Amino acid sequence: MKAIDIDTTLIDGYLRLLDNLSPSNKLDLISKLTLSVKTDISDRKNSFYEVFGAWQSNQSDEQIVNDIRRSRVFNRQIEQF
Repeated sequence: MKAIDIDTTLIDGYLRLLDNLSPSNKLDLISKLTLSVKTDISDRKNSFYEVFGAWQSNQSDEQIVNDIRRSRVFNRQIEQF
């Protein structure tokens, strides 16, 4: 089975399940589904733009570089043969 066939079968199953709902419940479900799709789209846009950012710090770039250099630890020991 292709993915499209599985999706269609799943949707048909949901429709058979929802056939017994009243028209007002169906309309309520439609509005909630529409709202969830809209929030999914806006969340995707926001999460895409949140990936891009800058390092936020009160220190200058030189201070940050100096802190990184000072935090380095060299513990390599050369063994004699």
